[in-house]
Amino acid sequence: MDVAAPGLVTAKGRAPRRADPCSFVIFGAAGDLTKRLLMPALYNLAAGRLLPDAFALVGVARADRSDDEFRRQMRAALQEFATDGILPETLDDLIGRCRYLRGDFDDPSTYARLKDELADGARTLHTRDNCLFYLATPPDLFSQVARLLGESGLASETNGCWRRLIVEKPFGSDLKSACALNKELLGFFAEDQIYRIDHYLGKETVQNIMVLRFANGMFEPIWNRHHIDHVQITVAETVSVENRGKLYDRTGALRDMVPNHLFQLLALTAMEPPSCFEADAVRAEKLKAIDAIHPLPKDKVLADVVRGQYIAGRVNGKAVPAYRDAAGVAPQSVTETYVAVRLMIDNWRWAGVPFYLRTGKALAARKTEIAIKFKSAPLAFFRDMPVESLAQNLLVLRIQPDEGAALHFNAKIPGPDIRIENVRMNFKYEDYFDAAPSTGYETLIYDCMIGDPMLFQRAVDIEAGWRVVDPMLAAWREADGRDLCSYPAGSDGPKAAEQLLSRGGQQWRAVA
Repeated sequence: MDVAAPGLVTAKGRAPRRADPCSFVIFGAAGDLTKRLLMPALYNLAAGRLLPDAFALVGVARADRSDDEFRRQMRAALQEFATDGILPETLDDLIGRCRYLRGDFDDPSTYARLKDELADGARTLHTRDNCLFYLATPPDLFSQVARLLGESGLASETNGCWRRLIVEKPFGSDLKSACALNKELLGFFAEDQIYRIDHYLGKETVQNIMVLRFANGMFEPIWNRHHIDHVQITVAETVSVENRGKLYDRTGALRDMVPNHLFQLLALTAMEPPSCFEADAVRAEKLKAIDAIHPLPKDKVLADVVRGQYIAGRVNGKAVPAYRDAAGVAPQSVTETYVAVRLMIDNWRWAGVPFYLRTGKALAARKTEIAIKFKSAPLAFFRDMPVESLAQNLLVLRIQPDEGAALHFNAKIPGPDIRIENVRMNFKYEDYFDAAPSTGYETLIYDCMIGDPMLFQRAVDIEAGWRVVDPMLAAWREADGRDLCSYPAGSDGPKAAEQLLSRGGQQWRAVA
């Protein structure tokens, strides 16, 4: 009998069921993603009694190793990267379900042997023919692996069983490549078989945005242009490019973060209420929000988009060399490690309300948050006071690292005089909920196993994001780096980003 993890309740009021019997195939099983995130997430699902009893994990990679060697490596990875304490029995059970398949991703014989491996798992572990294929590979292999899965018959769903493909980001490098990749994947898998994963959407606070907005009568009536002055969305990282310079220099902050992570946060903030809490309804409203973003004409990009690149500085007291000095980075690189953009949404709810998005590496602090700045109240009552010193009314949704929310407002200081000071009501997840630490992948992997696509993007969603970003890339190509700003590592970013807000009488919240 399936036993759900204790204390968990779904949006429909039911305890979550165990996932369907299945095999979980990881292409690129020797990489860091598998060791640092996927294995800890699978362990947490097993510890929460959400993995099925009939479960097998097959790692596919090029290195020559045995099943036992692979199991030892996965055990060591869990002992190093597990997010919480390890239960020996759960660990032994999960590791015992691991198998390894050595093969080249471009070799059809790899997929023939995988087919035999899955059939054996169905017989011995009773996984049926349900299978998740996880592409933890470089992006240039996505279409190749999907094609060979399709040509080998591994994408076919028969006898009531399912086959699903999980694709990591980056999903294309521009609109043209994203459309081409979608076309290639859809040539072998149906849209409802493809799960384009964005690990940000696995974070509790991100999912809580919908609950906060639509389950509380105090917020939704004021969630519009009549009451909101502007919105700031920040994804700040302290890490530099470290040893990923060669890969990052081909990507940059805009491609890496904006059409996926930041636009997903924007969509959840800006979307209209869905008709129900179902995948199609939620994703339709998120798409409408992205489609309503006013595309920036090429001649406006340099005014409303700031790109920066870090120079030498110190982050948390540690010296960080300039981006151009990182291994693999071109000496005269104009790849941005920071981007800030001002966007407008052309619909009734948000007309006239700017959305400011920023993200960068080697910044003063690690922080992801959404800050809703409300319009000021009429201040005639306080005409004899220094009203410019009154605090801003803000609702701040903290996504990481300190998950929670804070409401900033003004209050009277006790005493005979009318003196006003900013106060903050602070909610922390850890104070209210006994939630075990997680990687952010648990919910997403579980949803793939039960076939719930709500937190995943469709082809049309991916392409909508790239349609907004493409004019920025085109304008930058023409500028040829003349607009590139520098900022010291360990700072809040380039000065030009401050000017982006000051034109409208606003200012960024401090990163640190």
